[in-house]
This record gives sequence, structure tokens and C-alpha cells, in this order.
Amino acid sequence: MLSNHIKEATKISHQELEGKVVRKLKAIRSDSDYAELLKSFYAYFSKLEQEMRPYLSASVLPDYEDRRHSDYLRKDIEELGSDVLELPAVKVPRIQSATEALSALYVMEGSIMGGPYIVQMLRKGGIEKGLSFFSGYGEDTSKMWMAFTEILNQRIVTEADQILAVDTANATFSNFSTVFEQQQKL
Repeated sequence: MLSNHIKEATKISHQELEGKVVRKLKAIRSDSDYAELLKSFYAYFSKLEQEMRPYLSASVLPDYEDRRHSDYLRKDIEELGSDVLELPAVKVPRIQSATEALSALYVMEGSIMGGPYIVQMLRKGGIEKGLSFFSGYGEDTSKMWMAFTEILNQRIVTEADQILAVDTANATFSNFSTVFEQQQKL
């Protein structure tokens, strides 16, 4: 099953990104700190969405429009009293096919699976607003993840496409991780 193969093949790049995000989350002390973290997510996800959009029609992913998008991040940032005018520079993988778009979306959709833990961590730190993005699909989160991975597994079947899928997912994780490296240097 491709979704399991991607998970295993991207384990290292996923863990590197996750470690950086968790350190950022633990350093949040205010709504302003949290808004800055969300700006990194927004900058990356919105640019990645622009790359993916031409390849994610309803024939490829019927419920794409019902899925979380960077608009949730923008709304959370604004709810925290900030804006999306000054964003970090980001580099996203070049997307040139439905296979690459679905593989990048695998990373984005996968970010919701840890969302409840992130919300819990933020609430322990006193953050009570701007949580819609990390709240995912609420009670439907598992259902939406399973529906997505089913489509991924059905659409990407050739060996060449599976290699491309893993490469794209790894690049998506790695490029997103770079956003947090740049912030640490500032």
C-alpha cells in the first residue's frame, strides 16, 4: 500500500520537521508567538497549494475543496490579532503532475493527525484561540485521512509513480523543515 510505503520512506524527514515544530510550539509564550509560528505554516502551505492546484481537480480528488486549506491558517492568524503581510520566504517542491500534487498533499493532510496533540499543548500554554487549523476535521479527521489515503493508493500504482510520490513527499517535508531552520538563524 503506497500510503504505508510513503510513511516509512519519509520517516526521517518527517521526524526532522516534527522535532523543529515541537521545539517552536514549546517556546510559545503568547498569542503573538503562536501567530508567528502559524505564519510559517501559512507561507509554506499557501505557496504549495498554488503549485498543486492545477493538478487537483475533482476528478483526481473529489473532496479537495472540502479539505483544510491555508485559509484556515490565515483566519487563525487574524484571530490572534496579526496578519499575513510579512511572511518568511519559502521554497516548495515543483509540482508538475497529479502524482506530485497528491504526494505533497499527503504531507499537508498528515499534519492534521497530530493536530489534537498540538491543540492540547497550546492550551496548556494558555493559547485559546486560533486553533481551527490544528483542529483538523474534528470528529471526521480519521475518516478524511482514510478517504485521502484510499485515493492516493488507488491513483498512484506504477513503480515510477510510487518513486516520484516518495521523492515529492520527502521534498515537501524537507523544504518545510528549512522554513524553521531559517527562523532559528535570525
